[in-house]
Amino acid sequence: MSGPLWDSRIPPPDPAPVRWGTWRMIRRGLPIVLMILICMILMLATRVVERLFYGPRRPWTSFFPRFVSRNALRLMGMGLTVKGKPMQHHGAVVANHSTWLDIFVLNAVQRVFFVSKAEVAGWTGIGAMAKATGTVFINRDRKEAAEQKRLFEERLKLGHKLLFFPEGTSSDSLRVLPFKPTLFAAFFAPELRDEVWIQPVTTRYIAPEGQDVRFYGWWGDMDFAGSLAQVLKASPQGRVEVIFHDPIAVKDVKDRKEMAARCEAAVRSGLPEIPAAYVDV
Repeated sequence: MSGPLWDSRIPPPDPAPVRWGTWRMIRRGLPIVLMILICMILMLATRVVERLFYGPRRPWTSFFPRFVSRNALRLMGMGLTVKGKPMQHHGAVVANHSTWLDIFVLNAVQRVFFVSKAEVAGWTGIGAMAKATGTVFINRDRKEAAEQKRLFEERLKLGHKLLFFPEGTSSDSLRVLPFKPTLFAAFFAPELRDEVWIQPVTTRYIAPEGQDVRFYGWWGDMDFAGSLAQVLKASPQGRVEVIFHDPIAVKDVKDRKEMAARCEAAVRSGLPEIPAAYVDV
């Protein structure tokens, strides 16, 4: 997960007023917080026993993030539909990054372990949860490609499916930003290339009726608390569609740049054309 760095020349509008929004935010938010806390405690306790039998593998505790995510979306009142199927191959998943909601949405549809920038490990609350759920922390620097390869290889051998956002930042949910090829390089190492597949995934957010089409986007100088409150207050709520595209065998691709381009094209194909009023020029 990464914070909002990309910005748009078209500023976000103020959301349309929602009657009883504060009460709705509390009614939805409190059960979600309690669920996260209870499941964190259960997961950490389970991890103690799990580690004795399986070491770094997580066949039991990987259940908790998916359970929390699916039920958090239900408590928010957010609809979720899925097209296609998660791949059965070993490897990674790449997706467009629109909002902090992506973490819930992508955890809800399959068991994955996120790859995140190293700074997230130090974020209050979020960093602790990310560590507990087995997030892989890396620095997005080509100079550390060897260390990234080692980490990825180690986790893939454990049967972990890694998920990362090649855009490196979140957006307004209408567009796919250019995919950076840096993280793809690790999968082209001789130890991984012949065994690994990468599956592109598109997340498409549909705004609540009467709200701006970018309602769920999180970008520029938007703060997390404000975005969170806006989503929890929404009535009616919107929905999200997850599209699993055909996985790509790394051995069939020339290099990291070609893989980034192919994945970017696949992910972009799952989004509709950007409305003319929202095209940055």
